[in-house]
Amino acid sequence: MTGTPAPDRAGRTAVRLVQGALSGVVLVAVLLVGLATIVVPVLLGATPYTVLTRSMEPGMPPGTLVVTRPVPVDTIGTGDVVTYQLRSGEPTVVTHRVIGVGSNALGEAVFSTMGDANAVPDEPVREVQVRGVVVYQVPYLGYVNTWVGANRPGWLLKSVAAVLILYGVVLVAAGVRDRVRRRGSDAAVPVAPPVVAEVRSDDPAPAVAGIAVAVPARRTNVVVALVVLTGAVVGVALLARRDR
Repeated sequence: MTGTPAPDRAGRTAVRLVQGALSGVVLVAVLLVGLATIVVPVLLGATPYTVLTRSMEPGMPPGTLVVTRPVPVDTIGTGDVVTYQLRSGEPTVVTHRVIGVGSNALGEAVFSTMGDANAVPDEPVREVQVRGVVVYQVPYLGYVNTWVGANRPGWLLKSVAAVLILYGVVLVAAGVRDRVRRRGSDAAVPVAPPVVAEVRSDDPAPAVAGIAVAVPARRTNVVVALVVLTGAVVGVALLARRDR
């Protein structure tokens, strides 16, 4: 009896399954990070920011990604978390919770804000300083947002997009290559005729032939599609964000 031992086949199959599972986890993680930090903010017309201080703990510790979307100032109320400029027209911003709403002598809306971990309110915030309301937050992704920020050189963003797309192309090519090899192997191996074993009536018990079934390892089409989708969507969003 010749052929590859069943344990070897099972081992290779297990390795391929583990590799496929790890690839799937990595792809899903990349997709989710790309969606949360780049794609969804672009679609919402929002801006991602990174929390740098402890003033909004425990809900928003340092490193939290907050995505802020502009809204009409008359829709902002007590309890909303807003991102505002420390001084109008300057880039430094703060993300704190609204604890009161009023107006000044010019009829402008004025907001009282305070960090959840602070004991003293901030200086009054005029409506012109408000950048928007936080629509969602994700812990730790602020560090990713800081690294892949708009201040990064354009060649770096394009390189990241190119690597993601290239990764998808490589996986597609590998899947096609594996299928071609399997088909060639199936065509080259002759099928042996079934062997019929004679069982005598005086045998104490009939012999039972063990059959090892090897399930061919296939790259899941959905995983490959996720790779290509991730590369294309994140790559385009990176470039769009850089050009804004």
